[in-house]
Amino acid sequence: MSDMIQAQFATLKNRWLYSGALTLGVLLILFVLFWSTFYSMAEVWERSETFAHGYLIFPITIWLIWRKRHALAKIPPHSDPRGLVLLGLAGAGWLLADAGSVNVVEQYAFIVLLIASVWTLLGLPFFRAVFFPLMFLLFAVPVGEFLIEPLMGVTADFTVALLQATGIPVFREGTFFSIPSGDWSVVEGCSGLRYLIASVTLGVLYAYLTYRSWKRRVLFSIAAIIVPILANSGRAYMIVMIAHLSDMKLALGIDHYIYGWVFFGLVMMLLFWIGGFWREDDLPEPESADSASTRQVGEFEPRRPILLMVLGTLLVASLWPIYAAWLNARPLPVMPVLQVETQGGWQPGPLFTTWTPHWVGADRHLRRVYTQTGRNVVLDLNYYGTQRQDAELINSQNFMIRQKDPVWSNIGEAVISVQIDGQVQQVRQAKMRSISGQRLLVWQWNQINQHVTVNDYTAKLMLAMDRVRLARDDGLSVLITTPYDEVGIDAASHTLAAFAADMKPEIGRALDRVGGK
Repeated sequence: MSDMIQAQFATLKNRWLYSGALTLGVLLILFVLFWSTFYSMAEVWERSETFAHGYLIFPITIWLIWRKRHALAKIPPHSDPRGLVLLGLAGAGWLLADAGSVNVVEQYAFIVLLIASVWTLLGLPFFRAVFFPLMFLLFAVPVGEFLIEPLMGVTADFTVALLQATGIPVFREGTFFSIPSGDWSVVEGCSGLRYLIASVTLGVLYAYLTYRSWKRRVLFSIAAIIVPILANSGRAYMIVMIAHLSDMKLALGIDHYIYGWVFFGLVMMLLFWIGGFWREDDLPEPESADSASTRQVGEFEPRRPILLMVLGTLLVASLWPIYAAWLNARPLPVMPVLQVETQGGWQPGPLFTTWTPHWVGADRHLRRVYTQTGRNVVLDLNYYGTQRQDAELINSQNFMIRQKDPVWSNIGEAVISVQIDGQVQQVRQAKMRSISGQRLLVWQWNQINQHVTVNDYTAKLMLAMDRVRLARDDGLSVLITTPYDEVGIDAASHTLAAFAADMKPEIGRALDRVGGK
């Protein structure tokens, strides 16, 4: 009897070597097929300290799986065609993200492709047993920059509230505020994104290794999200107070960063110390339900179906990059000059501001100044004939103003609803202020096939779908600007609304002309 069991375990070992080698080979081929996606992740790890932890995610995942090797060895590998469904969905998501140049979604889809391949080739019981290590791979994706502005707002709100509670008078405009001892602004580096990402990554890993209860793991992970946000706000208040009490001699320059990291480090040490009171790592990990319900050791899958599943996995995975390569190889459409005829009595006028929006990669650009009975408006049009990397209508590098601009400051930006020619329309409104005191009111929106939107996610999806199905995937960014330092916000809003009502139909016709419609 013992000889039979030993023979069965020897067979299981051979089966694991065979299936493991095939799975590893498939994963390596996926890295080759989607190398551009993986490289785009590695580029961010290299240039950004915020996401430098990405280098460690894959090694940590391998270690997490390796430490469970004895338990995993008892689960017979058995391919599961249901994994191909997830593989196909991830591939379709990757294609749409590639067509829309949404790197983050593209990178997430790549990680899911890897995870789905493991499920397909090694089976659902194995997938469940290594669920957390595989999901931990998602932390390799450098995501979170969309949180910078909300986090800046939270930091500014919290800091100003504490200053006022302390009895210090504060004057605030957006993320800029002044106190009697000096002027301050919450910039990208003050958002706390770096602290938040580091805390969440470490917190989730710590929770998995330290606790056995999923309830405790979830609660500690939530704490790892909330604590750094509060800690960063407290850090900002502390720095302002140190500078204020020292007559602006301390907490400036390099001290600013040293005090910030020391404070954050102490807070995180406190979080992990408190979390250690409920640790359960001295307890064995609960046995997976799959261990009891898996096939007997002697029940193995014939080698031919495994090979067929390998071929099926590679076929499903390779369809998407091949189609994407064909899309990207198509020649650019012919694009005539972008022209807009004057309407409604608006006439060309002199330029009245040095501010220019930062829109990159446009195929056609038009900047004109118009005047009408003492009202002045700058029109900026940026046209993108087809969506491709670094030449996209929706791009994280398209913004009203650069951070730390020496002349201009964005003192308030929000999506609002306005009345244009009797119809309600959403616009992205920004208030600009120069060091000379000039103030500008800016409205911006996008036009895609005459559909107006300010929702970046909707616009990206529309353009990506159009590109994938070989439809027209061009788009136009419209910005109109007028001064409000003398007339006030309400009068400036009426000026922009009147200009948009008069010129919007002609702008739409210009989009169709340059788009060849």
